[in-house]
Amino acid sequence: MRTGVKIAVGGTIAAVVGVAGYGAYNMIEGASGSSNAAHSEPARTGPPSTDEIHETAKDFLAAWAAGDPEKAADYTDNAAQAVTALTGYREDAHVKKVSFKPGAVVGSKVPFTVTAEVSSGEHHATWTYDSALTVHRGKNSGRALVDWKPAVIHPKLQVGQHLTTGGSHPRITAVDRHGKELNDKDYPSLVAVLPQLREKFGDKTGGEAGVEVSIEPDGQHTLGPTLFTVSKGKPGKLRTTLDAAAQQAAEKAVKAQKEASVVAVQPSTGEILAIANSQKTAFNPALMGQTAPGSTMKVITAATLLERGKTAPDKALPCPKYETYGMKFHNVEGAANPGATFAQDFAASCNTAFISLAEDIPDDAVPSVAKDVFGIGLNWKTGLATFDGSVPSDSGAGKAAAMIGQGRVQMNPLTMASVAATARTGSFHQPYIVAPSVDDRELAKAPRSLSGPVAKDLRSMMKLTATQGTGQGAMAGLGSDVGAKTGSAEVDNQSRPNGWFTAYRGDVAAAAVVPKGGHGGDSAGPIVAAVLRAG
Repeated sequence: MRTGVKIAVGGTIAAVVGVAGYGAYNMIEGASGSSNAAHSEPARTGPPSTDEIHETAKDFLAAWAAGDPEKAADYTDNAAQAVTALTGYREDAHVKKVSFKPGAVVGSKVPFTVTAEVSSGEHHATWTYDSALTVHRGKNSGRALVDWKPAVIHPKLQVGQHLTTGGSHPRITAVDRHGKELNDKDYPSLVAVLPQLREKFGDKTGGEAGVEVSIEPDGQHTLGPTLFTVSKGKPGKLRTTLDAAAQQAAEKAVKAQKEASVVAVQPSTGEILAIANSQKTAFNPALMGQTAPGSTMKVITAATLLERGKTAPDKALPCPKYETYGMKFHNVEGAANPGATFAQDFAASCNTAFISLAEDIPDDAVPSVAKDVFGIGLNWKTGLATFDGSVPSDSGAGKAAAMIGQGRVQMNPLTMASVAATARTGSFHQPYIVAPSVDDRELAKAPRSLSGPVAKDLRSMMKLTATQGTGQGAMAGLGSDVGAKTGSAEVDNQSRPNGWFTAYRGDVAAAAVVPKGGHGGDSAGPIVAAVLRAG
């Protein structure tokens, strides 16, 4: 049995309790002719009139306020989704009572203010926020209908999400490595990071749980953005490995591109110093992206070739315009250098020179080094959800493509920053954002390190790239203890390749990707350089 219904009073849809109230509502609705009566009218065409928009919005909000999701859903163009969402608003979000104050109709849009009484156990609070709905003409019925979207419930709600209220993990005050507080207002990219840290470590920081209304993905039980706090609880303090200065530099750097991601790590420890994305969404491409890294992969391939003695930095290795191994390969800019050395091939990012050595190594050679030396795919436990890279074993053209970071190789800025960090030190240190001692997790360990001579040769070629090769423009002015590798990853049906850049400067390594950015030195390079400069 419904506990109450709403009618329009002075512009506000307010509660009228009991059976008498229900009858009063029906009389008003019948007089308006906006619901049942409208079903018998001939189908209308064209945009809804202002009166139709007003009446539809009023009737929809009245039914929602009355706790009748079926009736409210009947005023929408997607009754099935609407009834589920409106039912969840009461049952999952624990909204016991709700009223609305509609604003003036603007075109087909009706803004409204929501006043919701949220109740969870002994905790009660009034939540007020603004939302809006749009009314359009139903294609088949001719009725004026609410254009149903989850954002009608709350403007931050998206498809595949719902609101939930309940006891949560204790809030955290996240601080950087120096104790400076971190938040997603000053550091917007942390909007995808802080909720995960709270969910994973909130119970280990000495805080007390509160009660909150938050966004939750359908079918999951993961903590999303908090929209309203019913009961605050007590926050705990969590120290991260982030560096506020590096994070700020990363945030500023990615803003220069419509879409870009960057990660910085400390090579000597694996500590993550910065994570930034130009697009602030729940998905974190800097950590979870899965795309081909292009020629930045040549850091791993070069290490493989050096280890096996197939070449050396000063050994002659021509860079032809084309090379065939299972298929015909070319250089991104079509350049060729018949008198090149291996170091010059690396610095100029010559694809064909690398492909020419494909037949000299086993099919699993590069994948083995990627895993056993660089730690790719070893199930990293960073403290956040991450994709830890993939370099599958392949043969023929697939093997050759993998050598230059194409084919089925999948990486992201986190993994490529770690690759540069491993090249810098010669040993893999698994990246992490919260010390493993906080939750007693065990970090991934690579089975072996690079030999001293191979590590030295690899660093010399990365330095050549940073000072005289394709990375020199971005790395100019960063000193002598530097190394870099550029990449341009071609993607099917994409007009321009993704731009990649990975580099180190002293005890800071970073990597960035700019989708459709073109040459990595021009697009991703300045982003990495800005972060290295701050570090």
